[in-house]
Amino acid sequence: MCGRYAAKKNPADLAQEFDAVDETDGKAREADYNVAPTKNVVTVVQRHPRDADGQVLEDEPAVRSLRVMRWGLVPFWAKDVSVGNRMINTRAETASEKPAFKKSLAQRRCLVPADGWYEWRRTGKQKEPFYMTRPDGHSLSFAGIWDTWRDPKDPDAPQLITFSIITTDAAGRLTDVHDRMPLVIHERNWVDWLDPDRTEVGELLAPPMDLMETIELRPVSDRVGNVRNNGPELIERVEPATDLDAAEALFDLPKP
Repeated sequence: MCGRYAAKKNPADLAQEFDAVDETDGKAREADYNVAPTKNVVTVVQRHPRDADGQVLEDEPAVRSLRVMRWGLVPFWAKDVSVGNRMINTRAETASEKPAFKKSLAQRRCLVPADGWYEWRRTGKQKEPFYMTRPDGHSLSFAGIWDTWRDPKDPDAPQLITFSIITTDAAGRLTDVHDRMPLVIHERNWVDWLDPDRTEVGELLAPPMDLMETIELRPVSDRVGNVRNNGPELIERVEPATDLDAAEALFDLPKP
């Protein structure tokens, strides 16, 4: 699963990295080392422009942009916004079948930029937090789906845009920490994943093994477990409570 991640880059840097137009309108949060569900975060979408009446101009080329969305998918048909608390993640294996997700998977996909994500490894009664990140400093781009919602009890209320992160089985050495992980979209597949005219993406719902094999598994402080804690110290390496050397030997991990 994915229930916590770090996003420290500003919109200007993300716009350059993802070749996108910044449309966050100053709503983007500052560097956040402990992103949790219900927070508003930066995502990447690609949509055809609309005319003055709001009609989609399908003949015009789609524009890639940064948008701020709330984490926790609220489908357009939901009666209450609280449903988003249960839809922070979407399983890749069933996304095309579940009513809450299948339309968004076909028509409303996004990328969720992250510097890394946290997961907890259970060892006996202990749970050790790890931070998974790219050693080269490039962003990880989680596969996401999004939807718009308006309170049916208040038609004048502003539209809420929300998203869910797609998850899949953990790949390679990441299984040492947890059995699930966010689905990462490789840079070579950004165009296909974001294409608003493409409705079938089944072939993209598998992790890019060449990229996942480079991911660093970094033991970090258990302070990350409290959402009130935030700051760069949360992603700093700490000595784990269990024998990481044994795990590295078992999975042939690079030494820190």
